[in-house]
Amino acid sequence: MNFFDTSVLISASHRTDRRHYESTKVLERATKDTAACAAHSLAEMFSTLSGRPHPHRVPLKDSLALVEQVRSRLRIVTLDEWEYMETIRQSVNAGRMGGIIFDSLLIACARKVDLDLIYTWNLGHFRMIAPDLAARIVEP
Repeated sequence: MNFFDTSVLISASHRTDRRHYESTKVLERATKDTAACAAHSLAEMFSTLSGRPHPHRVPLKDSLALVEQVRSRLRIVTLDEWEYMETIRQSVNAGRMGGIIFDSLLIACARKVDLDLIYTWNLGHFRMIAPDLAARIVEP
């Protein structure tokens, strides 16, 4: 199963994004049987699309429609309370701080599926968090 980072979902959703074509190509092949993303990515995607500065901001209803398209196409992976706290503990033990926790949570979700590839535009953070998965962490 392929796992999609929020960065790829956002790029695929916005035609003016310089990585739109590559992101769309890998996402077009995705189905609930072959691909997944984290539940958190839905909120992150909505926040980014609807909160961009003008003229790149996507209207609220259009942002919601794009999130719903992702939800209908991909399997949505969640973490339970214990998994969230364990991921935070691991980040603390590794000395990681700040916003990288969100990438750590996405990696934790990716580990819950029968993983083939993780698609991301943030190779550095993802490979740092999960060096054991480095060969499977790729750009679209």
